[in-house]
Amino acid sequence: MSEHDAAVLARIRQGSLYTESEAAFLAPQRRADLIFDYNQTRPSDTDRRRTLLEQILGSVGARTVLLSPFHAGFGSNVHIGDDFFGNVNLTFVDDVEIRIGNGVMIAPGVTLTTTGHPVHPDLRVDFRRFSEPIVLEDKVWIGSNAVVLPGVRIGYGSVIGAGSVVTHDIPPMSVAVGVPCRVTRAITQDELRGRV
Repeated sequence: MSEHDAAVLARIRQGSLYTESEAAFLAPQRRADLIFDYNQTRPSDTDRRRTLLEQILGSVGARTVLLSPFHAGFGSNVHIGDDFFGNVNLTFVDDVEIRIGNGVMIAPGVTLTTTGHPVHPDLRVDFRRFSEPIVLEDKVWIGSNAVVLPGVRIGYGSVIGAGSVVTHDIPPMSVAVGVPCRVTRAITQDELRGRV
Protein backbone atom coordinates (compact mmCIF):
# COMPACT_ATOMS: atom_id res chain seq x y z
CA MET A 1 0.00 0.00 0.00
CA SER A 2 1.35 3.41 -0.95
CA GLU A 3 1.92 6.15 1.62
CA HIS A 4 -0.94 8.13 0.03
CA ASP A 5 -3.36 5.19 0.30
CA ALA A 6 -2.29 4.54 3.90
CA ALA A 7 -2.90 8.21 4.77
CA VAL A 8 -6.37 8.14 3.17
CA LEU A 9 -7.21 4.91 5.00
CA ALA A 10 -6.13 6.50 8.29
CA ARG A 11 -8.42 9.48 7.61
CA ILE A 12 -11.31 7.16 6.78
CA ARG A 13 -10.80 5.25 10.05
CA GLN A 14 -10.76 8.54 11.99
CA GLY A 15 -14.11 9.60 10.51
CA SER A 16 -12.53 12.48 8.56
CA LEU A 17 -13.66 13.63 5.11
CA TYR A 18 -12.33 11.82 2.04
CA THR A 19 -13.21 11.83 -1.67
CA GLU A 20 -14.24 9.16 -4.15
CA SER A 21 -10.98 9.64 -6.06
CA GLU A 22 -8.87 9.32 -2.92
CA ALA A 23 -10.64 6.09 -1.94
CA ALA A 24 -10.51 4.51 -5.41
CA PHE A 25 -7.83 2.06 -4.26
CA LEU A 26 -10.54 0.33 -2.16
CA ALA A 27 -12.62 -0.59 -5.24
CA PRO A 28 -11.30 -4.20 -5.45
CA GLN A 29 -13.04 -4.91 -2.13
CA ARG A 30 -16.46 -4.30 -3.73
CA ARG A 31 -18.52 -7.45 -4.31
CA ALA A 32 -21.13 -6.06 -6.77
CA ASP A 33 -21.09 -9.00 -9.20
CA LEU A 34 -21.32 -11.56 -6.40
CA ILE A 35 -24.20 -9.64 -4.81
CA PHE A 36 -25.95 -9.63 -8.18
CA ASP A 37 -25.44 -13.41 -8.43
CA TYR A 38 -26.77 -13.95 -4.90
CA ASN A 39 -29.90 -11.93 -5.66
CA GLN A 40 -30.55 -14.10 -8.75
CA THR A 41 -30.30 -17.47 -6.98
CA ARG A 42 -33.37 -19.53 -6.16
CA PRO A 43 -34.40 -19.39 -2.48
CA SER A 44 -34.22 -23.20 -2.39
CA ASP A 45 -30.57 -23.24 -3.53
CA THR A 46 -29.29 -22.87 0.03
CA ASP A 47 -25.81 -24.30 -0.63
CA ARG A 48 -25.11 -21.85 -3.46
CA ARG A 49 -26.51 -18.94 -1.44
CA ARG A 50 -24.31 -19.83 1.53
CA THR A 51 -21.21 -20.10 -0.66
CA LEU A 52 -21.90 -16.70 -2.19
CA LEU A 53 -22.52 -15.07 1.21
CA GLU A 54 -19.17 -16.39 2.43
CA GLN A 55 -17.52 -14.80 -0.64
CA ILE A 56 -19.40 -11.50 -0.30
CA LEU A 57 -19.30 -10.74 3.41
CA GLY A 58 -16.30 -10.08 5.64
CA SER A 59 -17.57 -12.87 7.89
CA VAL A 60 -20.83 -14.74 8.30
CA GLY A 61 -22.01 -16.91 11.18
CA ALA A 62 -23.99 -20.13 11.27
CA ARG A 63 -27.70 -20.34 10.47
CA THR A 64 -27.77 -17.04 8.62
CA VAL A 65 -30.81 -16.12 6.53
CA LEU A 66 -30.54 -13.13 4.19
CA LEU A 67 -33.50 -12.82 1.84
CA SER A 68 -33.11 -11.45 -1.68
CA PRO A 69 -32.68 -8.84 -2.78
CA PHE A 70 -30.09 -7.20 -0.58
CA HIS A 71 -27.63 -4.49 -1.51
CA ALA A 72 -24.18 -3.45 -0.30
CA GLY A 73 -21.61 -0.87 -1.27
CA PHE A 74 -18.81 -3.34 -0.63
CA GLY A 75 -20.14 -6.40 1.21
CA SER A 76 -16.64 -7.19 2.42
CA ASN A 77 -17.00 -4.76 5.36
CA VAL A 78 -20.10 -6.52 6.74
CA HIS A 79 -19.65 -9.03 9.58
CA ILE A 80 -22.67 -11.07 10.69
CA GLY A 81 -22.93 -13.38 13.71
CA ASP A 82 -24.91 -16.59 14.21
CA ASP A 83 -28.69 -16.94 13.91
CA PHE A 84 -29.17 -13.79 11.82
CA PHE A 85 -32.36 -13.04 9.89
CA GLY A 86 -32.35 -10.24 7.31
CA ASN A 87 -35.56 -9.64 5.39
CA VAL A 88 -35.90 -8.31 1.82
CA ASN A 89 -34.36 -5.04 0.64
CA LEU A 90 -31.73 -4.78 3.34
CA THR A 91 -29.10 -2.22 2.33
CA PHE A 92 -25.58 -2.07 3.75
CA VAL A 93 -23.68 1.14 2.96
CA ASP A 94 -20.48 -0.40 4.25
CA ASP A 95 -17.63 1.92 3.36
CA VAL A 96 -16.32 0.90 6.80
CA GLU A 97 -17.32 -1.99 9.08
CA ILE A 98 -20.82 -2.99 10.01
CA ARG A 99 -20.69 -5.52 12.85
CA ILE A 100 -23.86 -7.51 13.58
CA GLY A 101 -24.04 -9.77 16.62
CA ASN A 102 -25.80 -13.08 17.22
CA GLY A 103 -29.56 -13.50 17.09
CA VAL A 104 -30.21 -10.22 15.25
CA MET A 105 -33.43 -9.76 13.24
CA ILE A 106 -33.88 -7.07 10.60
CA ALA A 107 -37.25 -6.40 8.94
CA PRO A 108 -37.85 -5.40 5.28
CA GLY A 109 -36.47 -2.20 3.80
CA VAL A 110 -33.85 -1.38 6.43
CA THR A 111 -30.73 0.67 5.62
CA LEU A 112 -27.52 0.51 7.66
CA THR A 113 -25.30 3.34 6.41
CA THR A 114 -21.80 3.95 7.72
CA THR A 115 -21.37 6.91 5.40
CA GLY A 116 -22.67 10.47 5.29
CA HIS A 117 -21.85 13.65 3.41
CA PRO A 118 -21.05 17.18 4.58
CA VAL A 119 -23.95 19.63 4.72
CA HIS A 120 -22.24 22.44 2.79
CA PRO A 121 -22.33 21.76 -0.98
CA ASP A 122 -18.78 23.04 -1.53
CA LEU A 123 -17.54 20.19 0.65
CA ARG A 124 -19.32 17.54 -1.44
CA VAL A 125 -17.00 17.90 -4.46
CA ASP A 126 -15.90 14.49 -5.77
CA PHE A 127 -18.53 12.86 -3.53
CA ARG A 128 -16.63 13.84 -0.38
CA ARG A 129 -17.90 11.92 2.62
CA PHE A 130 -17.15 10.59 6.09
CA SER A 131 -17.61 7.06 7.41
CA GLU A 132 -18.03 5.65 10.91
CA PRO A 133 -18.67 1.99 11.87
CA ILE A 134 -22.05 0.63 12.95
CA VAL A 135 -22.47 -2.04 15.64
CA LEU A 136 -25.64 -4.04 16.30
CA GLU A 137 -25.12 -6.03 19.49
CA ASP A 138 -26.65 -9.49 20.09
CA LYS A 139 -30.43 -9.99 19.87
CA VAL A 140 -31.26 -6.58 18.38
CA TRP A 141 -34.49 -6.32 16.36
CA ILE A 142 -34.87 -3.54 13.79
CA GLY A 143 -38.34 -2.80 12.37
CA SER A 144 -39.29 -2.19 8.74
CA ASN A 145 -37.92 0.80 6.85
CA ALA A 146 -35.66 1.95 9.68
CA VAL A 147 -32.40 3.75 8.89
CA VAL A 148 -29.30 3.46 11.09
CA LEU A 149 -26.80 6.28 10.53
CA PRO A 150 -22.98 6.38 10.77
CA GLY A 151 -21.30 5.67 14.08
CA VAL A 152 -24.34 4.19 15.83
CA ARG A 153 -24.20 1.32 18.31
CA ILE A 154 -27.47 -0.41 19.21
CA GLY A 155 -27.22 -2.24 22.53
CA TYR A 156 -28.03 -5.83 23.42
CA GLY A 157 -31.66 -6.87 23.01
CA SER A 158 -32.95 -3.47 21.91
CA VAL A 159 -35.87 -2.97 19.53
CA ILE A 160 -35.95 -0.20 16.94
CA GLY A 161 -39.47 0.71 15.79
CA ALA A 162 -40.50 0.67 12.14
CA GLY A 163 -39.68 3.82 10.21
CA SER A 164 -37.21 5.11 12.79
CA VAL A 165 -34.07 7.07 11.92
CA VAL A 166 -31.36 6.13 14.43
CA THR A 167 -28.96 9.05 14.79
CA HIS A 168 -27.24 8.14 18.08
CA ASP A 169 -26.43 5.12 20.27
CA ILE A 170 -29.29 3.16 21.81
CA PRO A 171 -28.63 1.53 25.20
CA PRO A 172 -29.19 -2.19 25.80
CA MET A 173 -32.68 -3.59 26.47
CA SER A 174 -34.53 -0.51 25.18
CA VAL A 175 -37.46 0.15 22.87
CA ALA A 176 -36.63 3.14 20.67
CA VAL A 177 -38.79 4.74 17.98
CA GLY A 178 -39.20 7.87 15.91
CA VAL A 179 -37.47 10.42 13.75
CA PRO A 180 -35.04 11.00 15.26
CA CYS A 181 -35.15 7.72 17.16
CA ARG A 182 -35.54 8.06 20.93
CA VAL A 183 -35.78 5.53 23.74
CA THR A 184 -39.39 5.25 24.89
CA ARG A 185 -38.98 2.58 27.55
CA ALA A 186 -36.83 -0.20 28.92
CA ILE A 187 -37.44 -3.85 28.12
CA THR A 188 -38.15 -5.67 31.39
CA GLN A 189 -38.74 -9.23 32.58
CA ASP A 190 -42.48 -8.47 32.47
CA GLU A 191 -42.26 -8.80 28.67
CA LEU A 192 -41.72 -12.55 29.11
CA ARG A 193 -45.47 -12.92 29.69
CA GLY A 194 -46.13 -12.46 25.98
CA ARG A 195 -46.56 -9.94 23.22
CA VAL A 196 -46.35 -6.32 24.34
